[in-house]
Amino acid sequence: DKMKKTIIFFISVIAASNLCAAQEIDTVLALIERNNKDLQVLRKNSEAALLEISTENNVQQDLSVSYSPFFSNGVNGVSSSELVVSMGFDFPTQYAARKKWNDYRNEETGRQYSLQRRDILLEAKLLYLEIVRLNAEKALLESRLENADRLLALVEKKFGEGGATVIELNKAKMDRMNIRTLAAQNEAARRAALQNIEAMNGGMPVIIESEEYPQTQMIPDLETYCEYISASDLSVLSAEASVDAAAQEIKVNRQNWLPKLEVGYRRNTALNEASNGFLVGISVPLFSGMNKTKTAEARHSAAIANLENARLKSLNEMRSKYYEAVSLAETLREYDLPLMLGTLEALEKAVINGQFSIMDYYVEADGIYNSLAEYMNMENRYHVLMAELYRNEL
Repeated sequence: DKMKKTIIFFISVIAASNLCAAQEIDTVLALIERNNKDLQVLRKNSEAALLEISTENNVQQDLSVSYSPFFSNGVNGVSSSELVVSMGFDFPTQYAARKKWNDYRNEETGRQYSLQRRDILLEAKLLYLEIVRLNAEKALLESRLENADRLLALVEKKFGEGGATVIELNKAKMDRMNIRTLAAQNEAARRAALQNIEAMNGGMPVIIESEEYPQTQMIPDLETYCEYISASDLSVLSAEASVDAAAQEIKVNRQNWLPKLEVGYRRNTALNEASNGFLVGISVPLFSGMNKTKTAEARHSAAIANLENARLKSLNEMRSKYYEAVSLAETLREYDLPLMLGTLEALEKAVINGQFSIMDYYVEADGIYNSLAEYMNMENRYHVLMAELYRNEL
């Protein structure tokens, strides 16, 4: 019965379409997105950056008020005074240029946050997949330990009756000892992975008991996949937003030669007389805009180079993972899990019925268990690759 349950378990792992598994990982990622401290900091920093950008294009500058009293010989107190209330403005076209620049900067800030969020959630998803692998490995080791206990009891009985040698008895004991060691290592790795994902969840516990992987998307043909990456990769989209923002910054800085305007109210008093008037003036920025355009152009060139590098790196990295995933999918289809697990069950029955020697059993069984372990590792690697290939959908 235990072996039949194990066979059913492995078949369900191959299917990888269990709805509960998909719901569980979605729930875990939603918790981490809400509770992760790094993401909370990134959200606040993004909000602060957006607010700072929005305040940089005020239509008017601060109000300036100045009062100057004058004193003269033979006059008690203030003989005359001057009150000036003024306000400065940039040239109107500058506000339009800066408004467009701020829109690009807002987009750049949003893309950068999305990229950082994706990387954090991808890290969490890979941890989840590792815990699923360890849970599946734990289930296999528990089944294997039950078999080892039954065989040890059988060998001890035969040894007491003179039907087994001390070498066979020691082999049975060593096999159980090795399995217990593997189980202890598995539990230590599971605890470490759970602690890591709890840390990503803001220190709050995360319960992951699934032994099955969530359903994965089909691998498309390479040309379709490359088009998908070019259109959706967040590292490329973030770099594109930086290029757009840097290009608009050049246009903004090219208008720095435009004069600044100043208007205001002026009141002069002299003894019992007072006069009122308006203040209109301009200031020409001869030196304040010096080299700003060159700086913006250099920043734009760097952004273009970064975009080209992001595209090249993304496509090369994803192509490599794509080919590995396709190869692993083909290899996994070659594994006949029901055959291997059924063979283990048949070997155990043959030993119990005296049709197969203990030593021959361990030779055959060890080979099958090694193949099962290789399958589980390759399957985990496949799901890791698929998570990385579709990381931009997190």
